[in-house]
Amino acid sequence: MELNGIDAMLSQLQAASSAASGKAPEPRSGGADFASVLKNSIDQVNATQKQSENMVKSMETGSSSANLTEVMLSLQKANLSFQEMVQVRNRLVTAYNDIMNMQV
Repeated sequence: MELNGIDAMLSQLQAASSAASGKAPEPRSGGADFASVLKNSIDQVNATQKQSENMVKSMETGSSSANLTEVMLSLQKANLSFQEMVQVRNRLVTAYNDIMNMQV
């Protein structure tokens, strides 16, 4: 797998995660550290899931601020961001296995 492919995949993950959390995507610099980009993406997915969980709890307790439509949308956003993160993980594992199986 090419390094450009991984960068493109991480950019897509960040954009989707930012869109799910309602924030504008952060501009990427040329020298971004892979580990920090991956950690930030995971943190954004986690924040989206926690926000969704809080909305569900608010709905369950009968809070007047909880709207069923918003809760359902939040759950779907959290689900999509998690599924995308799993796909990125799967591709990274596949890339790692391909590299490990290369003959030197």
